[in-house]
Amino acid sequence: MRPISYSRAGDVAGAIATVASDPTSDFLAGGTTEVDLLRQNVMLPRRLVDINDLPLTQIEDRPDGGLYIGALARMSDVAEAPTVRERFPLIREALVLGASAQLRNMASMGGNMMQRTRCAYFRDAASPCNKREPGSGCSALDGFNRGHAVLGVSDHCIATHPSDVAVPLMALDARIHTEGPRGRRVYALDDFFPEPGDTPHLEHPVEHGELVVGIEVPGMPAARTSLYLKVRDRESYEFALASVAAVVPMTDGVIGDVRLALGGVATKPWRARRAEQILRGAPAGREVFERAAFEELLPARTTPLNAFKVELARRTMVRALETLTGTRSTS
Repeated sequence: MRPISYSRAGDVAGAIATVASDPTSDFLAGGTTEVDLLRQNVMLPRRLVDINDLPLTQIEDRPDGGLYIGALARMSDVAEAPTVRERFPLIREALVLGASAQLRNMASMGGNMMQRTRCAYFRDAASPCNKREPGSGCSALDGFNRGHAVLGVSDHCIATHPSDVAVPLMALDARIHTEGPRGRRVYALDDFFPEPGDTPHLEHPVEHGELVVGIEVPGMPAARTSLYLKVRDRESYEFALASVAAVVPMTDGVIGDVRLALGGVATKPWRARRAEQILRGAPAGREVFERAAFEELLPARTTPLNAFKVELARRTMVRALETLTGTRSTS
């Protein structure tokens, strides 16, 4: 048994000051991931500061047609918010497909952004893991890695990023707002999730005591026609083997400012910039979709167990693009 102290924060400044002053402390929100890691001896804080009383549950319209989502807004509330359903269906779909109803009622949006990988070796305190113990090695490289990443990997980590909703947020150029000892900061989502490189234990740029307070989603009228397509081993609650968030505006059959992001295949929510470049300004059709998908997965680095993900991701991208553009064949 390890003793853990617990306190409830009454305001944002107090929560930050409490955690920042104690390197063994951590914030506690929904706890749907953190409690598991505590039980598995993966996270070992000596003090938890409960932030659920903080006024960070808003889902606010922005003048540009975007949204500001408080970090403590529950996934279920965001999924059912009328503005999300109408303006950003890809966010709603990712939230609904990302967890069971029970988890969505507990899990917070900020906690989802900060969640740790679901790699079994990371969660097994007896296995070497560079995320958990830098320099110890990566057990997944030569282990059971069927569900692991093929994009953004390094010799030190191939763990897949677990979040569903972070994928459409990446496609939409969302930004993360934080408060900390140095004041307010705003991070582009692409910067908030670095690739592992030589330092896989550094999963975010936030400092100790820095608290995620909100998520800003810019206005994008084209996102009203969008989707999140998820492929998994079973229809019930399961992590993605491959997923695609897509916004594909068109004029007279020509693709405009397309937005694509991939999940389930990379060490971070993966912006499909190679594919976007090929698609932008091209006529919608299967041939150009397949070429874009092929180019996006060209840098993939696979193992014998997860090599199937390359073709799966390509087919998922093509299906998402055909569905949105109405060019999918029914034959």
